[in-house]
This record gives sequence, C-alpha cells and structure tokens, in this order.
Amino acid sequence: MSVLSSDDLTRPVHTATESLRQTLGDHSARIGLILGTGLGRLAEEIEVSHSIGYEEIPDMPVSTVESHHGKLLAGTLRGVPVLAMQGRFHLYEGYSAHEITRPVRILKELGVDTLLISNAAGGMNPLYRRADLMLLTDHINLQGVNPLTGPNVDTWGPRFPDMSEPYDLDLRDMAEAAALARGIRLQQGVYVAVEGPNLETRAEYRFLRTIGADAVGMSTVPEVIVAKHMGLRCMAISVITDECFPDALEPVSIADVLKAAGEAEPRLTQLIGDVVEKIGAE
Repeated sequence: MSVLSSDDLTRPVHTATESLRQTLGDHSARIGLILGTGLGRLAEEIEVSHSIGYEEIPDMPVSTVESHHGKLLAGTLRGVPVLAMQGRFHLYEGYSAHEITRPVRILKELGVDTLLISNAAGGMNPLYRRADLMLLTDHINLQGVNPLTGPNVDTWGPRFPDMSEPYDLDLRDMAEAAALARGIRLQQGVYVAVEGPNLETRAEYRFLRTIGADAVGMSTVPEVIVAKHMGLRCMAISVITDECFPDALEPVSIADVLKAAGEAEPRLTQLIGDVVEKIGAE
C-alpha cells in the first residue's frame, strides 16, 4: 500500500488552479457555491461568463450522479462575483476523501474565502416535513474517512484544525434574517454524513436520531472539514427530501427526492441569493 506524499495532494490542486486561472482571466470571486440537489435554478440566475466542464479541468474528478451537472460556473449573482460548482462528488462514487474535496482547495487557491453549500437530506426530526429547508448548525461525520488524513500541507492549514464552529455564525444570522424577511420556514439542526449510496434502515434512523442528528445525507461534511482547514467561512442548507421516521417509514425513489428538491428550489434559490447579496455588501 503506497502512502500519499504532500506532492500527491498539492500537485493536482496546483495544476487545476493554474489551468483555471488561464481560462478565467481576470475573473475573481470571494464567494464559492456548491450547488447540490435543490439549487439548479440558482445556476440559471448566475450571469455566467465562463462555463467549464469538469472534464476540461486537469486532475478534476467527474460527476457520475445524474442530478449533478458537472460544471464550474464563473460569473455574477445579483451583481456579486461568484464561482459555482454545479454538481459535486461523493465517496459512494468511488472517489477518495481527498478527491471529493479537491474542488474546495481549488476554490480557495482561486481566491474564495466564503463557501455556501446545499445538499439533499433525509429528515429525522419529527418537526421536519418533506421539502423543508434546514440550516446546518453542526455536523457528525460517520463516513469512516477524513479528508485531512495523510501528510499535512502547512500552507493550507494546521495539522489539527479546530472544529468548534464549522458553520459560521454571521452567515447563519444572514440566512435567518433573509428567511424571516421572505416568510420562508427555515429549520435549524445537526447533519450527519454517511457514506451511502443506500438509504438507511429503520434501526439506523433510530440510531442516528439517538446520537443527535436531525438530518442525514451523503456529502457536505468532507467539504466543510477541508474548507475550515483552509480558513474559509462556511454555510450549508439541506433540502429535506424525505421524512425518515422509523415507525412510519415508506420506500423512497430518486424521483421522489428530485420532486421534493424541486418544490424547495425556489425558496432555497431566494435564500442563497439574499445571503450572497449581503456578503457582497460587506
């Protein structure tokens, strides 16, 4: 078994970053977006100056999930410069924790200091309903891997980064204020990340709820760990795509998940757009 070196980690990031700098020219942005399930419409609201397929970026993984488009979009949202990942990567696709978080490191190298994330999640809190939005206040990593294992690159961040506040309080306040102003119901809770791709059993939902999770999904946590390692501010919102109550559990299909995401999409798009606008005014 080969052991990763620092060069194994940094070389792909630097290669991709240099390629993108040449393509993007003078476009720069402080805000990075990871447009997971539920944010397709937001991509349509970005005034795009560059749309780059992941396959065009050296050493970039390629999305294999049908609902993830696989493009890096550069442009402006409500007049604010942004870089947006339209589609992300997951452990269950066969990628390593280092590979699925490589885009976050690339965004940081391109000048991003704030990361806004969306995802789809199953709601375990009995107060949640299908198509609700949940603002992440904390998370639990049950994926069995950590993207910071291996050699630490000191120029990226410390060997033992603090995670007492993974989701920035000021950004959460912005989201709360925007939701209140628009009359959008915004739940708040703890997200637990599992590897997937299968959904959970009744017993697993009971266990996850018992350990303090309000929603469960298969992404986001590795991205936030790497973002915090590099000093980025983070905010994440889950679309509750199904109700995971063990005593009333019903089978769920990908079509059900996408339908619920579609119902939540207009509200999530408004909310993220409002937060971007607030950040742009800082």
